[in-house]
Amino acid sequence: MSNATIASLIDSGTKLYLDSIDPDLVKQNLAWGAVGATSNPIIISNLIRTGRFDSRIAELVNQGNDDETLCWKLTDALVSEAQLEFLPHWERSGGNTGWVSFELDPLLEDPELDLPHSERVERYIELGRKWATNQPNRMIKVPATAAGLDAIGPLAAHGVTLNVTLIFTTRQYRIAKQNAWAGAQKRDSLERFKSVYSIFVSRVDQYTAENCKGLSARAQGLYGILNAKRIWKENQAFWAANPTSLQQEIIFASTGTKNASDAPWKYVSALAGSDIQTNPPETNAAVAASTERFISRVSDFPDEAICRELDAAVDVPHMENTLMEQGVAKFVAPQKQLLQTIREKRASLASR
Repeated sequence: MSNATIASLIDSGTKLYLDSIDPDLVKQNLAWGAVGATSNPIIISNLIRTGRFDSRIAELVNQGNDDETLCWKLTDALVSEAQLEFLPHWERSGGNTGWVSFELDPLLEDPELDLPHSERVERYIELGRKWATNQPNRMIKVPATAAGLDAIGPLAAHGVTLNVTLIFTTRQYRIAKQNAWAGAQKRDSLERFKSVYSIFVSRVDQYTAENCKGLSARAQGLYGILNAKRIWKENQAFWAANPTSLQQEIIFASTGTKNASDAPWKYVSALAGSDIQTNPPETNAAVAASTERFISRVSDFPDEAICRELDAAVDVPHMENTLMEQGVAKFVAPQKQLLQTIREKRASLASR
């Protein structure tokens, strides 16, 4: 069943994605007009804990799979099922929408493993090619770490559709885009080239709340939006000068609000009008339950005085280093928790 509020967001020019592959949430958000989704270890862990997939897990256990193999087989299956739900959008759009993102092994970035840089790059390339094979509407999610960025060019050259994630700054975005474009130009054809760049928004505002306490009340909480809009504008200009058959887009990610005083749709509203928003289920539900009407605001910037205040206050290299350190930790820990959840589920099933 369609929803008038979400319809206004889509009518503004936003492509709505769901930050979940829960089958029930996928169906609900498809009905609202969502045209894509993403997955990550937290989402998979939460699905396992519901008990809805116990029979499938038991079957994988009985096949003799160890925990890690079981983890990736289950993830692959759940992402594939979400892909089937969105495949009609992919087919109708010619590949512009209908994508579901599959996250490569976060443990490649585990500081405890401390893999050499070259080995991390090789593993990203190997795993990206593996999990993209025979998956027409699957995006491979690669983090904007040093190794992830170096893997982007070879993956793009191999025809892999990429979602570059954990982007906090223009510097990261530019390297990701340049590497994807350089790799894509090594293909025989650019016809199927598709890339997206996930800019994290609310985490940037968390950073300024903790590290830029001198900001005025009217500026605090706006740098995440300003940063995302600047990157979006640059991305628009680059691909206008280098046109491709499919759209190379920004994903506005981390759009759930962290400040209780903010409206749940703060970022949804500010970034409405173009490209992709990958919203948490709770955010999409709050939007659907509201009486808001969204219009395009993505090209509307804060006034110049606020921009100057923000630029003077934010140490961008420090912000990137801080958020990447936190981001890698939040990237690695959920994968370890997912493996622990599988161990616990294995023990629970064995005791029945």
